[in-house]
Amino acid sequence: MAVYNNVLELIGNTPIVRNQRIDTGVCELYFKMESTNPGGSIKDRIGLVMIEDAERRGKLSPGATIVEGTAGNTGLALALVAQQKGYRLVLVVPDKMSREKIFNLKAMGAEVVLTRSDVTKGHPEYYQDMARRIAEETPGAIYINQFGNDSNPTAHEFGTGPEIWQQMGHDMDAMVFGVGSGGTLTGLSRFFTRAAPHVELILADPVGSVLTRYVNDKVLDKSGGSWTVEGIGGDYLTAISDFEHVKKAYAISDRESFEVARELLRSEGILGGSSTGTVIAAALRYCREQTTPKKVVAFVCDTGNKYLSKMYNDYWMRDNGYITRESTGDLRDLINRPYSERDTIVVRPNETLTVAYQRMKLYDVSQLPVMDGDRIVGIVDESDVLLKVHNNPCQFQCPVADAMITKLDLVDVRTDVNELMPLFERGHVAIVVDGDRFIGLITRMDLLNFLRRRGS
Repeated sequence: MAVYNNVLELIGNTPIVRNQRIDTGVCELYFKMESTNPGGSIKDRIGLVMIEDAERRGKLSPGATIVEGTAGNTGLALALVAQQKGYRLVLVVPDKMSREKIFNLKAMGAEVVLTRSDVTKGHPEYYQDMARRIAEETPGAIYINQFGNDSNPTAHEFGTGPEIWQQMGHDMDAMVFGVGSGGTLTGLSRFFTRAAPHVELILADPVGSVLTRYVNDKVLDKSGGSWTVEGIGGDYLTAISDFEHVKKAYAISDRESFEVARELLRSEGILGGSSTGTVIAAALRYCREQTTPKKVVAFVCDTGNKYLSKMYNDYWMRDNGYITRESTGDLRDLINRPYSERDTIVVRPNETLTVAYQRMKLYDVSQLPVMDGDRIVGIVDESDVLLKVHNNPCQFQCPVADAMITKLDLVDVRTDVNELMPLFERGHVAIVVDGDRFIGLITRMDLLNFLRRRGS
């Protein structure tokens, strides 16, 4: 194998993997593994090309500042390239971005500005408008603007497209992709229209985006809805997007995107992100509609390592209603971590406060039931630990029994939901039991999640 001078040389030339286990009807489905780029996504390609084109055009001088608004992986790509080339990078990101991405960006030296994800273009806090304003107000900065930068589709017209065509031995019938900035769409459209006009271009789009209706019905809605999938979909047409040659669009719900991405991991061993789920779901719909065999290529847009706290977290999926349990009609419907399923994080009375503290930190909870066998004997929360150790940190070695609360407000599992409010007003959690059997805890957030699911 070759030895490379730096990670930027690893961008592109990603492998294609043939589907083996997922039902695709009469079609063959191939996965273009953009997740294997060094930054973990297809956006590495445009991050490199946009910055190097800006250098060639004299727009970037040594040590300059690059500013961008990004709802997905472009920020990570720019961070990778800026880090290697010595540029300062300021990124404005919507608050729906996964925390893994934000941690990754900061670890690479990018400056992250969080803004609202519930506003649209034209609002001063919309991530693109804010990024443009920061660039204008920062001396020597450039706004790289993936949404209007023609170097974005160029990366795919002369890189991604020819690469796929060559890897498939000039033998393929359809290409499935998502649209964020529009660069992939336009670049692939330019290439395949010229080199292989028979290849059908298929759009995968989140439910709530205006792009599906624009492609299928030639109607551009003035506004769209909201969706959780990151990095694709839109509520307007970007300056660089060209939909003329797109054959068909499929609107994919968040739930279907997450379910398909998780199935891709279980069936094919491919850990893809949320937009990958959308793209593969659309590819499966397309394949299953066909009556004649076709070779279909779909992007694994990025790695799922950036979504472990979200779509690959069963608790997050249940909190947000993407995984549902059979309703019991009682308080068990509110319990996210049932004790009977060994999901409740507990501590024993003879374990140390250090153990309790470490479990609270690891599982991001603020209280733990104290269990003696299967019997609840107390509860310990962060304030109990703090009161015990604040004057003497050596008390962390004391047993939990020394700090736990033993006078418990037990709630019968058949109690009406509305009767929980007095408990929460006193700053307690609901300790749910069925007779002598401990069922689980209900926190304020559990109740909020339940109410949100019921109202959606």
